[in-house]
Amino acid sequence: MTRIRWRGRLWGGASIAAAVVVAVALYWLQPWKLWQDETVREALPAAAAPSAPGASAAVPGAPAAPVTVARGTLISHEHSTTGTVELIRLPDGSHTLRLANLDTSNGPDLRVWLTDAPVKEGVAGWRVFDDGKHTSLGKLKGNKGDQNYPVPADVNIADFSSVTIWCDRFDVSFGAASLAAV
Repeated sequence: MTRIRWRGRLWGGASIAAAVVVAVALYWLQPWKLWQDETVREALPAAAAPSAPGASAAVPGAPAAPVTVARGTLISHEHSTTGTVELIRLPDGSHTLRLANLDTSNGPDLRVWLTDAPVKEGVAGWRVFDDGKHTSLGKLKGNKGDQNYPVPADVNIADFSSVTIWCDRFDVSFGAASLAAV
C-alpha cells in the first residue's frame, strides 16, 4: 500500500512540474502570436500645431511638408518580412521612421530599432544588430500595415544606417533594411 501511495505522489509531483514547465514555455514563446495578425494603418504625421497664437511650428528654412531623407526595402531574416522604411523629416525639424506596407510574422517582444549594423542576407544577418550602436524606437505596433515611430530629438540620425524589426526576447532580427539617402 505504501508503494502505491509513493508512486501516486511521484506521478502527482511530476504532473505539477510538467504543468509549470508548459506554462512557462507558453508565456516565454507565445506561439499563438504566429497566427494572430495585428494591422495598423497610421497616416503620415502632419506638422505640429503652433503652441501659441501667431507662433510657427516649422523650423525656419525647413520645408513646409514632410520630406523623406532616407529609405530602404525590408529583407527577410528569421521570418518572412516585406515592406519599406522611410526616415522622414517633419516641418518642425523632428524625424519619424515610417514602416509602409509592412508584412511580417507576429512574435513576442518585437521592437523597431535604428542601428549602425550592415544589413546582411540570410542567417548571417540575423543577430548582428545588437553588436554595435542601436536605439529602440519602441514596440512594433502591428505586424502588418503602415506605422510611424518618432525618432527621439537626442538621436543623431547620421549615426545609423539600417532599421531592424528586432525580437528582443530571442535576440534575432525578423527583417531589416539599409537606409539610403534620398
